Amino acid sequence: MPNHVAKVAVSAATYSIDRPYDYLIPEEFSAAVCVGTRVEVPFGKANRSSEGVVLSLESDSELASLKSIRRVLDRENVLSEQQIKLALFMRERFFCTVYDAVRAMLPAGLWFDQQGKRKANDKTIEIATLALSGDEAEALVEAKRMRSPQQSALLELLCCFETLPTRDMLLHTGAKRPSLNALVKAGAITLSEREVYRRPEMKKVESAPLPELNLAQKQAFEGLSGLMASGRANAALLFGVTGSGKTSVYIHLISDALLKGKSAVLLVPEIALTPQMLETFSSHFGDQVAVLHSSLSVGERYDEWKRIKRGEAHLVIGTRSAVFAPVSDLGVLIIDEEQEETYQSENTPRYDAREVAKFLCARSGALLLFGSATPQIASMYAARKGTYSYFELKERYNEKELPTVEIVDMKRELRRGNGSDISSILRDELQRNLDSGEQSILFINRRGTNKLVSCGECGYTYRCPNCSVSLTYHSAKRRLMCHYCGYSRRVDSACPSCGGELKFIGSGTQRVEEELHELFPGVEVLRMDTDTVTPVGSHEKLLDEFRDRNIPIMVGTQMVTKGLNFENVTLVGVISADQSLYSGDYRAGERTFSLITQVVGRSGRGSKSGRAVIQTFTPENQTIRQAAVQDYEDFYASEIELRRLQKAPPLLDRYTVTASGQSEEQVEWASRYLFDLLTLSAREIGGTSVLGPAPLPVYRVNNRYRYRVHMSGNQSAAIRRAISAAIISCSSDKRFRGVTIFADHDPGD
Repeated sequence: MPNHVAKVAVSAATYSIDRPYDYLIPEEFSAAVCVGTRVEVPFGKANRSSEGVVLSLESDSELASLKSIRRVLDRENVLSEQQIKLALFMRERFFCTVYDAVRAMLPAGLWFDQQGKRKANDKTIEIATLALSGDEAEALVEAKRMRSPQQSALLELLCCFETLPTRDMLLHTGAKRPSLNALVKAGAITLSEREVYRRPEMKKVESAPLPELNLAQKQAFEGLSGLMASGRANAALLFGVTGSGKTSVYIHLISDALLKGKSAVLLVPEIALTPQMLETFSSHFGDQVAVLHSSLSVGERYDEWKRIKRGEAHLVIGTRSAVFAPVSDLGVLIIDEEQEETYQSENTPRYDAREVAKFLCARSGALLLFGSATPQIASMYAARKGTYSYFELKERYNEKELPTVEIVDMKRELRRGNGSDISSILRDELQRNLDSGEQSILFINRRGTNKLVSCGECGYTYRCPNCSVSLTYHSAKRRLMCHYCGYSRRVDSACPSCGGELKFIGSGTQRVEEELHELFPGVEVLRMDTDTVTPVGSHEKLLDEFRDRNIPIMVGTQMVTKGLNFENVTLVGVISADQSLYSGDYRAGERTFSLITQVVGRSGRGSKSGRAVIQTFTPENQTIRQAAVQDYEDFYASEIELRRLQKAPPLLDRYTVTASGQSEEQVEWASRYLFDLLTLSAREIGGTSVLGPAPLPVYRVNNRYRYRVHMSGNQSAAIRRAISAAIISCSSDKRFRGVTIFADHDPGD
């Protein structure tokens, strides 16, 4: 029977009323409407137009009266049936609407502006093609040489190539458009439009053979290749110390997949890592590589998406959102540095790329590979239980020793009269590197100059008027800034409350940079943080500059801690190792261990031995000592025992429901309502606990208050159903109008 009804996920439907809605397919749209196309439909009592995506087609509907589709927005389907199943999975797993999930999957260029125009259209160029035989064209060239030299030049150029872009022809010959039009009118050439891709600017690299693998790498590759060849969905963890050559294993595994006619996806946690990855993988796989990340222009991202969808690119490299790349016949999906928080989205839909990857690989029968020198505790726990296959690279690829590490007690430095951020030991090591022409990387996980500005007499501190945080001082423009909402103001010459002297407390990347200039006058220092890499592509330029110009010192935030490979870097300094240890988050130790281990691993990756200096006020701290020697086994053993005592993930599933709004009283009221609903559900589920409500550590951001409730247990599906019901109930209650409710799985903070 012909299909007359489309089940549509509607953009205007909120989470509480999100479901497939039935619409009649008008006869004139019967050929154009298919699963995965977007349509315009009337929605609500006012029948306002709303976008929607067709989830399925039916011959009939149970409803007696149906509204009709008004317009078809796509010439062909933009979503496959598997992607629609993924959208439905995301709704259930991440508490979002189906259309929110669809928005995350599709590039911005496919969406429409307020005037109803697509944000990116196909780019075309005009092509001229010779319409005469070679002899006829040459004769015409000679005939026009004297009386129409421009036409003759155009025709002569086209004789050499037969087909050329008209813009290049006019530019090369200096001819004007009327001369070209005259040749078209005479039938000597024909004009046509050809689609071209807007490709991201990439370095031209020479083709390179696959890297040679040592024995440990070969064993890991062969085991992973066997899992991929099994035809069943598999997940594996590749644990390797920093510099052990995990990337070489990735390259061989991807090559194996491509040779078998499969596609591959490689996710990296930071845009800063993409250029180096692209350079490496392009040398092996050429134009088969497509790149997806947020720094691309709308047109570039749209065209890369088209290349993937059309099967012209079989290897996708990108950040979190690249997990939605429309690849066909997925063979392997690799998540590098899998422990990074950046794989978790902080915007609607609040998806975790790792969870999305699990769904895709399960549906495709593909291999999911997690790679890291500091895996998540949850990933190692799954590997120890046998849920994931496990492979290990215990030594560096070049058989070099791991960097020698010295822990410096900053309390002792203070007693010796050194109140700067650079200890005497780190200063001497930096001087040693300057003398030998070697490079150094310094890491401090805070940008700006000073953490806060305070009055030494009355205790006044500058606070953000929109957020519950202190303002950070940036010396470059003598401004105080909020790193949450962007508010800024100039600093006063004296305390605005009592007129006392202002004190500048704490340090950031700018302050460390200034101290380095004071210690080493004339020495060039490169700073890498979100203040210096905001423009498109600037991170790539900074990294190239550091390597090519052999800049002696680079100071940066966590952008410099992972994935970077500079052979001349032989010293790493960690400025404030215990800065992230006392955040109140159960994963604080895991994050600190990962950051220190990763940044120390940037040292000594070439032929020269590496050193590291870790500065801390708590040199006896177990996590810092474990990170200094890169003893993940010892760290895992102590951390998993702590999680048992805390009843924290991965031993139990934890979800957080957050209420946010401009009225603190209303937000607190809504969070108490959520707590009561979830407590009732917890009693029915059993073995489940509910904690809260409580304000977030930063409880106000951009004039919106934030309270949350935790729910944990080992019945994940039942907990999700309870949370979904609570969100719908609270969102539908008129008492909480203006309050936004959202939920996360194991957000950690």
